[in-house]
Amino acid sequence: MNCRKKTKQIVQYTETVCWGYETENGPDVWEQLSPEYGLCGTGIHQSPIDLVSPTPTELPALTFNYQSTRLNIRNTGNTIEVVYPEGSWVEIDDTKYHLLQFHFHAPSEHTVSGNLYDMEMHLVHKSEDNTLAVIGVLIENGRTNPEFAAFWQYLPSIPGESEEIKDVTLNVLDVLPSAKSTYRYTGSLTTPPCSEGVKWFIMTTPIEMSEAQIAAFKAILHDNNRPVQPLNGRELLTDAEANG
Repeated sequence: MNCRKKTKQIVQYTETVCWGYETENGPDVWEQLSPEYGLCGTGIHQSPIDLVSPTPTELPALTFNYQSTRLNIRNTGNTIEVVYPEGSWVEIDDTKYHLLQFHFHAPSEHTVSGNLYDMEMHLVHKSEDNTLAVIGVLIENGRTNPEFAAFWQYLPSIPGESEEIKDVTLNVLDVLPSAKSTYRYTGSLTTPPCSEGVKWFIMTTPIEMSEAQIAAFKAILHDNNRPVQPLNGRELLTDAEANG
């Protein structure tokens, strides 16, 4: 669970405080739950953001080298996470970022011109120098997604619960939209400790899930999205026109 110990000042005892998305432990108070979460309140390059008026730019393409894997799914209490084994990576501007895991938010965290999507998937990567890169995929209500259909029924419903599905394999590359154009900016983790310096790549083309698939996730977790944060003068770029 995502908890930290916190010492109350008036009554001298220590209690365990879990960050989450409720009023008492949600984004508005993350910075108060632990000194480690200070950037959630004071950071100026935070995520998510509203993706509006990006600057079209010729940008290095993303080169994917994702492998198929058996599924190890975990309910963290705040999301459903699929841990990816070593050996899969994306190369960006001559740097390899190794895929660690992917997880989901409902509704989306990033917005496009102020509009939320039904869900958002984050693929979290790390380079050899410990720089984080996250590929975001917006999800809208539409057709049944066959790549997710194979394991969606196994989503663990209890916080802390894990499911290892030995008879299903997935290459997450098959989940991504065929058009690989992106919005790009530098931001932060969207959950505590809200660390900055994260490279963000949000696919400009959403993928689809059926209403039933979206409802199945929301029956376990919903409203696990941080509100959009100010851009504060950062560049928001896109290679959509160059690739399209």
